[in-house]
Amino acid sequence: MKTFNSVDEILDFAIKSEQSALDFYTKLATNSKNIAMKEVFLEFAEEEKTHKKRLETIKEEKIFKVEIVKIQDLKISEYITDVKQSDNMTYQEALILAMKREKNAIKLYTDLSAIVEDDKMRILFKSLANEEAKHKLRFELEYDNEVLREN
Repeated sequence: MKTFNSVDEILDFAIKSEQSALDFYTKLATNSKNIAMKEVFLEFAEEEKTHKKRLETIKEEKIFKVEIVKIQDLKISEYITDVKQSDNMTYQEALILAMKREKNAIKLYTDLSAIVEDDKMRILFKSLANEEAKHKLRFELEYDNEVLREN
């Protein structure tokens, strides 16, 4: 993992990660032929935009509030093979890619929470991991309902 020399460097890294997620979900929405999933991907893009703005505000004001709740993990993403992003992905492939991406985001924020010394930053990163876990659960539930139940 990258080493950081300051809280601002950590926040800059997290802000870039949120921008990457925002771009990812925006692209999935743009390429989605399924109207319902297009809306879901746009909702996730908005949530990532909110996360990014929250991090930018924290960086600027040095003040933040968090809430952490236990999120169920269906672990579906643990047992499915990876897919590559393309412009003509199936609904199933888009869900798999989204689950895997959220899993990686959870790991990123969990790892960041383990390396920071500031207790407030540790809590912040745990909170962000919690938010990504909510996204992952939503995709896993959708996958369970729309893909696994059909087979």
